[in-house]
Amino acid sequence: MKTKGLALEEHDLIQKELKTLAEGIEELKVSTKDIEDLKVEIKAIKLFLGRAHPDFRKEFPSIVKKVAGKS
Repeated sequence: MKTKGLALEEHDLIQKELKTLAEGIEELKVSTKDIEDLKVEIKAIKLFLGRAHPDFRKEFPSIVKKVAGKS
């Protein structure tokens, strides 16, 4: 009887752990989707700025280097 009880407790614990992992994966999916959306929006902004301000294309890489270097 103790073996069955222990196995049942282990089974319940494993089920809870799997549920927790599944919820974590779902949260990561949402976050990944948000990041992909932001990447598309940033590309659109860069394209717009490049068209509206032609010097932006030349200056942008140096600006990114400065900002990334300070982080």
